[in-house]
Amino acid sequence: MTRFYTIDAAEERLPDVRDILERLRAQRAELVELRDLAVERQGARTGGGDAGPDDDPELRAIRLRMQGLVDQMQAAVGRLDEWDVVLRDIQSGLVDFPALVAGRQVWLCWRLGEETIEWWHDLESGFGGRQPLIDLA
Repeated sequence: MTRFYTIDAAEERLPDVRDILERLRAQRAELVELRDLAVERQGARTGGGDAGPDDDPELRAIRLRMQGLVDQMQAAVGRLDEWDVVLRDIQSGLVDFPALVAGRQVWLCWRLGEETIEWWHDLESGFGGRQPLIDLA
């Protein structure tokens, strides 16, 4: 069952959500760097014989680190799911909190860099349909 947040409850959850999103953003950036490094390293090796990726200890270490990052990221996303906070985009740190207003389900919308929750949108419109909370009636 989905939990519905009040504005106050969502605001109380923000510090934890902010920490997770900052960590996810950093892990995503590291994962991209490691992927590029692995591709570069593998490309340099393919020109020289039959050596496979498991023959290269550095490439193996890169892939293990990548898997560790993926595991950590999945756990963090799982934590958000436990709280019924919907992750929309890691890079921008965009999340939605489900809320009920006058019997209608809406999303309280927040992203990294914003101090407080000041936006909402209906279920269909998404980020492009964000409206100020003051208009939520």
